[in-house]
Amino acid sequence: MMIRIKICCIASIEEAALAVRFGASALGLVSAMPSGPGPIEEELIASIRRTIPPAVASFLLTCRQDAKGIIEQLRRTRCNTVQLCDSIDTSIYAHIREALPGLSIVQVIHVENERSIDEAARAAEHVDSILLDSGRPSLAVKELGGTGRVHDWSLSRRIREAIRVPLFLAGGLNASNVHQAIEQVNPFGIDVCSGVRTNGALDEQKLSAFVSAVNA
Repeated sequence: MMIRIKICCIASIEEAALAVRFGASALGLVSAMPSGPGPIEEELIASIRRTIPPAVASFLLTCRQDAKGIIEQLRRTRCNTVQLCDSIDTSIYAHIREALPGLSIVQVIHVENERSIDEAARAAEHVDSILLDSGRPSLAVKELGGTGRVHDWSLSRRIREAIRVPLFLAGGLNASNVHQAIEQVNPFGIDVCSGVRTNGALDEQKLSAFVSAVNA
């Protein structure tokens, strides 16, 4: 099965075009976050989104936990997928679907311990995909992604086996470890930000090496 590649923290039209050229199936556009790399203004997200080919998914990353705020962001940016980077009340999923039919919903689960398995299983009943990352949402200043840290892939594998929706794997992935991650977890897709960047900018050489490692 072909592994989908999502390139996250896209910061410009040029970066989006580069990621698409190297075969990205999805691009991540980061709205305001409490910490971490990659946030850009919603106006820029909307501008980039307009250049993304229809076959490539546009993910809006949001830390919002209220249905109204999430829906408003999506209407402003016109992305076709929402990546919920923080936990939300399960009732909110239905509000989002009612307001935006056809939208794909991806829930991020930050893999910290075995409780993450139950958290993922509950969320999977309401969403289209689960994305596993290495944030720490319990900190005073929440970490909701872009940490560059690897989490426990054995837990990731158990989560994949416990859910019935596609699973994306993120967290500290790069060209040197992504093949091992795929072998251990067997995800539907791979999500990368810092592993293909140099000084914050998308690095063509790192991107090429990463894509080659995924496809090996």
